[in-house]
Amino acid sequence: MAFERSSPLTRRLLAPNPGPMTLDGTNSYLISAPGSETVVVVDPGPRNEDHLAALAADGRVELVLITHHHRDHSEASVRFAELTGAPVRAADPAFCVPAFGIPALGIPALDIPALDITGEPLVDGEVIEAGGARIRVIATPGHTNDSVCFHLPDDGPNGSVLTGDTILGRGTTIIADPDGTLGDYLRSLAVLRELGPATVLPAHGPVLPDLVTICDAYLAHRRERLDQVRRALAELGSDATASGDRSFEQLVGRVTDLVYSETDAAVRFAAEASVRAQLAWLRAAD
Repeated sequence: MAFERSSPLTRRLLAPNPGPMTLDGTNSYLISAPGSETVVVVDPGPRNEDHLAALAADGRVELVLITHHHRDHSEASVRFAELTGAPVRAADPAFCVPAFGIPALGIPALDIPALDITGEPLVDGEVIEAGGARIRVIATPGHTNDSVCFHLPDDGPNGSVLTGDTILGRGTTIIADPDGTLGDYLRSLAVLRELGPATVLPAHGPVLPDLVTICDAYLAHRRERLDQVRRALAELGSDATASGDRSFEQLVGRVTDLVYSETDAAVRFAAEASVRAQLAWLRAAD
């Protein structure tokens, strides 16, 4: 396992969990300014002991941050807190973990007043100072309700943003209906776009150079998909007005057949989740 320099303030380590939904695997990031004695880990990923050991061995972990609750990002949170003693913070309190202490020193975290031991939920707009860096929390619901991004304003000339699954390094993300909604997602993209041409540090896929460009592309893609869903509904005619849970799921399936006809069967469920979100958005807009 080898760390890769992803920006002036970050390095990343690819977890060994490739798949249809994870692309090459989950990128776990380390945030640390030059000369800092501590690091911040973002998304420790799946529970793979070799991966976690590599993350824990690269520097004293001060804090762990989670972009959202999906297992490929958060499954290892408790185990990693045990290994490092560092607290885990996420937007959803259910995925926060208090500090376990500093095992290497043999002393409890409560004896270190400077350490944030509580693992409190992340708050939109808060600025965390850890690993020698400023980290601003940006709530970006849409992919999931608890999705957040982390803005590093001092990371290179334009800063950087760790985007989790809100923006991927390759392809586009899903709206995990009913956990995520398309309306929230479109608003989140607009919020991110206002950060300017920052470097994009996604949880899956390669680093991207310009946040504005990718947000514009994502917004255009969403508009195109909505147009395709509208055309599918028009083609289906009166069936598109069907009501009831069973009829709605049948409608989702038929729209998915038309709009996502080339989608691999392994990710069909993700396409159907996005269709549900698109139908909900269109119905709310009518």
